[in-house]
Amino acid sequence: MTLTLFPAVDIKDGRAVRLTQGRADAETVYDADPVAAAQRFADAGAEWLHVVDLDAAFTGEPRNRHIVADIVDATGVQVQASGGIRTIEDLDAAIGFGASRVVIGTMALEAPDFVQAALDAHGDKVAVGLDAEGRTLKARGWTSESGDLFDALALFTDMGVARFVFTDIARDGMLSGPNVERLREVADATTAAVTASGGVSSLDDLRTLAGCHERVDAAIVGKALYAGAFTLSEALAATGG
Repeated sequence: MTLTLFPAVDIKDGRAVRLTQGRADAETVYDADPVAAAQRFADAGAEWLHVVDLDAAFTGEPRNRHIVADIVDATGVQVQASGGIRTIEDLDAAIGFGASRVVIGTMALEAPDFVQAALDAHGDKVAVGLDAEGRTLKARGWTSESGDLFDALALFTDMGVARFVFTDIARDGMLSGPNVERLREVADATTAAVTASGGVSSLDDLRTLAGCHERVDAAIVGKALYAGAFTLSEALAATGG
């Protein structure tokens, strides 16, 4: 199987950063210019980028929306936008500036009817992000608990969500390897496609993800790329993605 790779560009205070386990106080700045970081991934062959407005995720205020729009314009690749989508207007704006897919996280957990409205408006351009510590879902930049992972999978699968982005918080930014067992459980619990996020540390991790389940067809890669564990070109060659 091939695995579509999503190099991550996480934006905080206008800079490209990585957080450890989603903690705002555990930040590493990798590039003062997120557009330049995105362009390097595009130049290396990325067909998709996963772009997160961390300020919006924590505060609900889309402070970096203009940067996400600049990334879409500069790179010409497909962008999956995430972070701080709280209203249909936020969703419309993200798709309006060129995002090919938008991930809804907090609002999916706190107001599930919002997902149905989003699906009615934009169909498969909408994905639901499920970020979990064990089975416990986390919202608002992972600062509050918000229900059970498998209850949410059942609810949103029934609604018709076509893709979930699943993050194992304990693995995120730790370079400790993905939680393959939990990913399989997530994929078994839905008929939707699943994007894996959190923990990728090596090319072998990517190869494992590529073969772990027929519905796990994509992976977000962040810290491993920035830290030089492998290059994007090497990752694309290893996964066909």
